[in-house]
Amino acid sequence: MNILSYITWSTSPVIFEIGIISIKWYSLMFAITFVVGYFIMSKIFIEERKAKEDLDVLFIYVLIGTMVGARLGHCLFYSPSYYLSNPIEIFSIWKGGLASHGGAIGILLAIWLYSKKRKGLSFIWVVDRVVIVVALGGLFIRTGNFFNSEIVGIPTDLPWAVIFTKNNDIPRHPTMLYEGLVYFGIFIFLFRKYWKEKSSLQPGMLFGLFLVLVFTARFLLEFIKEYQSSFEASLPIDMGQILSLPFIIAGIIIINYSRKGYFYQGKKHLSKK
Repeated sequence: MNILSYITWSTSPVIFEIGIISIKWYSLMFAITFVVGYFIMSKIFIEERKAKEDLDVLFIYVLIGTMVGARLGHCLFYSPSYYLSNPIEIFSIWKGGLASHGGAIGILLAIWLYSKKRKGLSFIWVVDRVVIVVALGGLFIRTGNFFNSEIVGIPTDLPWAVIFTKNNDIPRHPTMLYEGLVYFGIFIFLFRKYWKEKSSLQPGMLFGLFLVLVFTARFLLEFIKEYQSSFEASLPIDMGQILSLPFIIAGIIIINYSRKGYFYQGKKHLSKK
């Protein structure tokens, strides 16, 4: 193989440093996720005549849920023995280590807690709208992973392969970019569906579609990713795929319930407060 035909990626994950303080690309992408997400959600809240104060509180809940869920997800899903033996290391978030599946669980729990305290904002109503910006956030987060040269793909000789010099000189699939572009496509789909059909869209439909689309994409892309932990080599499918399956199944169930009007009304309906 002629390595001159491939993209060589050696960019530092640090944008700049001031003394002991360093600003990293991943942190910037993470911040952009919430800034852009807040902007889009504010438009939705205005359109549906919801109070800005409710959005501000939701922002805090989702931010905390994302951070806590993503960190615990990484610690418990990918390196449980290490972190259970060294629990203080769980708080060393500056060393890296966030898991998207844990983040998803954290966001859902945060929205559930939020909806319990906000009158007129059911779990289904909120999550149907939050998933739109979460899909877009996936693009920014995976771009941050690209700057960090992490979540790399398996070796390939395709012309758009990337040599991540932080790892080795082997051309690889830039799987984090594939994933980010897929998430951006899902965002466009959900965003357009919401604005075109918001008056007739069944509650729960966007949530269900998000789960099926995002985690099916994640499941398939895992086939061309390197393992994130060595123990995954002994599994029939890797941890990312194992964790994606329950979300896909849940999404299919939610879409089915949504089509049947399960979330509209009734004491047992999830949209009922």
